[in-house]
Amino acid sequence: MAPAAATAKPGLFTLRLSPSGGARRLIGAGAVGVVVLLWWFATSGIGSEDRLISPIILPSPAEVVKSFPTLWNERGLLESIAATLRRVLIGFGLAALVGVPLGIIAGSWRAIEAAGAPLALFGRNLPVAALIPLTILWFGIDETQKVMFIFIACVPFVYADASAAISGVPDRYVETAQTLGASSPQIVMKVLVGLALPDIFNSLRHLFGLAFGYIMLAELINAQHGLGYLLMTSQRRGLSEHIILILIIIGLLAYGIDRLLFWFQRGLFPHRVFED
Repeated sequence: MAPAAATAKPGLFTLRLSPSGGARRLIGAGAVGVVVLLWWFATSGIGSEDRLISPIILPSPAEVVKSFPTLWNERGLLESIAATLRRVLIGFGLAALVGVPLGIIAGSWRAIEAAGAPLALFGRNLPVAALIPLTILWFGIDETQKVMFIFIACVPFVYADASAAISGVPDRYVETAQTLGASSPQIVMKVLVGLALPDIFNSLRHLFGLAFGYIMLAELINAQHGLGYLLMTSQRRGLSEHIILILIIIGLLAYGIDRLLFWFQRGLFPHRVFED
């Protein structure tokens, strides 16, 4: 007779078993619903004395929703969203434009990778806040500083991930191409880049969220628009409902961008299966 563990039907909480796409989305929606329910319970009550948490510290879901027209009409929410996205897209685009080719070169020729490894390690572990005074010194306090802050903060991560993706291509593909008489540039472009490109794109998709978080810090310096600027001014004015609402908007924007990039990813690389 077979052991019970071997014949048991896998369940939802089976070790390392990934739930189906529908179940995964349902579980995620349920978790969000639980958080909202706890939030509503902690902030329910007519007056401040009736609540578990003061409205100054945490406004209720209804108060946050009601504050949206003010944030949209009087404080320029749409302009701030556009300004933040523009800065992130330009800064991260420059990081990808520079970091990916350098990572491909480093992953293809290990001597170059050995030379760049200390610099990449230093850049990835440098406290990002330390870049603020440096970029102000180099680029001033206008738009260029914010874009270059994103570029300098992200390019070590882009470089390291691109190099790792190229290095991760199995040697047997390179050896086969060499046997067939391919030159080194041909091997790099047609073998290494071709096989590593799905992983490079997947890395850029995840790193974009990193850039989206960094811009909040850059927009604290001499910004007239931007979600980070709105967060700072909301804190100064004691508008806690606007702070919560802006954080929700940031999360929704990041989620939407990630889903859009994932949709492109599945279309560009249908032969690869990626985590949703």
